[in-house]
Amino acid sequence: MAAAYTPLESVEAAAEGARRALGGSFAAVSVWEREHGRLRVLVNVGELAAGEERFPGAEFYPVHAFPEIASFLHEDWVGGAPQAWVETAGGGGGAYCHQRVAALRRRGRGCCVVAPIVLHGRAWGELYVARPVGAPVFEAGDAEFATVLAAVTASGIAQTERLEEVRRLAFTDPLTGLANRRAVDARLDEAVERHQLDGVVVSLVVCDLNGLKRVNDTLGHAVGDRLLERFASVLSLCGAQLPGALAARLGGDEFCLLTVGPAADEVVRVADELCRRAASLELGEGVACGVASTGDPIGPVRSARRLFRLADAAQYRAKGLRASGAVVAGRDGGREDPVVRMADRPPPAALPGGGAVERRRFRGRGRGRGGTGPSGAA
Repeated sequence: MAAAYTPLESVEAAAEGARRALGGSFAAVSVWEREHGRLRVLVNVGELAAGEERFPGAEFYPVHAFPEIASFLHEDWVGGAPQAWVETAGGGGGAYCHQRVAALRRRGRGCCVVAPIVLHGRAWGELYVARPVGAPVFEAGDAEFATVLAAVTASGIAQTERLEEVRRLAFTDPLTGLANRRAVDARLDEAVERHQLDGVVVSLVVCDLNGLKRVNDTLGHAVGDRLLERFASVLSLCGAQLPGALAARLGGDEFCLLTVGPAADEVVRVADELCRRAASLELGEGVACGVASTGDPIGPVRSARRLFRLADAAQYRAKGLRASGAVVAGRDGGREDPVVRMADRPPPAALPGGGAVERRRFRGRGRGRGGTGPSGAA
């Protein structure tokens, strides 16, 4: 089950499953935020009381207000796993009334069972299931069952976290921590579909880091890796100026920024700043940047592949001109711009009579330097 869910969906499914299994009218799963000393509610399911939300943005409970769970959160249980317990709206009499009991009364609930969730041997949070006033009160057997359900919930959370980590690694460049080519392929395909549906501006900045080979050959690959990491930081810093931008390493010395929404002029401004910052790095020889945006006169963009070819051609022209700033497809004559003409030229094999072989070959999906180079979507 967890394999198909995001972490929050997995927690939601666990809460709903526990509610039904225990015959409750309401259930919630909360996580212990150690740095803040509080329980944060992740999800509420079932019959919600006034003010409760299914996915609350800010429902917190300070641990010091719940002395009955403090020992669990500080992991003071002895052997095995901590056991669930039952609270009732009656509170058991006496002068002191648990905060949880007060909450039961305030929300019209008659009883609840609270099951600690332990993940990787540490207190993670709690599973909470309640019944309305008038319903049978939870008994010891229910608490035992809730303990088992909390353990199952913990297993599901752990599995989902592992899967999320696998997904993250699959779409992340291990050296720089940026997105990788696979992530760009997926995001660019989606972006072009949005552009075709509602006209949103999609822009792509392709960068080629100059001088990496010289650094590797003269100073060693460890220093070359440091150059890549430093440029990745610069790229990330500049990309942060564009809401929702995806900063990625395509492979080797090639990087990109993908934006959906920001105007073309804003993307070009950031690309120019990127060039300036890269030129000031201690290592390397700056960067060649090419920009292609659906907000510029480049003609219809019906495929991700075409936008990638345009940005790549602009980057190639920037490298050939040793340009200090970005070269932008379409801004030197629209469809007659040399960059646009180069990008849209059929590949040599498709030219009548074979044609002359271009110096530059555009990369297709699954091809690139070292097997991890950039690709364009078909």
